Amino acid sequence: MITSHIGTNPETGRQMMAGELEVEFSPQGTLAERIRCGGAGLGGVLTPTGLGTTVAEGKEVVTVQGQEYLLETALHGEVALIKAWKADERGNLVYRHTSHNYNPLCAMAADLVIAEVEEVVPVGGLLPDEIDTPGALVDMVVLAPKGGEKHE
Repeated sequence: MITSHIGTNPETGRQMMAGELEVEFSPQGTLAERIRCGGAGLGGVLTPTGLGTTVAEGKEVVTVQGQEYLLETALHGEVALIKAWKADERGNLVYRHTSHNYNPLCAMAADLVIAEVEEVVPVGGLLPDEIDTPGALVDMVVLAPKGGEKHE
């Protein structure tokens, strides 16, 4: 698993500590940029973040104009499970709040994109300026169950 943190998920922490799950930690901004590179067809990104720390272990260091950088390779996924607020019937997506942070990047960097949404509107029900991810990148839209846990 490549992640910026394990968080408060006790099962993931247990698996990591037991050696059942290999974990690579990546600083959050670096992780986002690696995913963006995967969606843009780039090989990776050069960043000074993580130099001299455990993040740098086993990674190539590149010197550009006298400055050292870590080469962080692009990330591309087979499947992206993303959360959006609203979609139209063609899969165009609108996000709210922090959903803007990673979801558009993940939609660009995966072969199969499945979006869970709170609401589906007819084609034309979204203004072009409010669409965050175009439907051409979305393979499936799933309507979130009503009355369940509210997701933002």
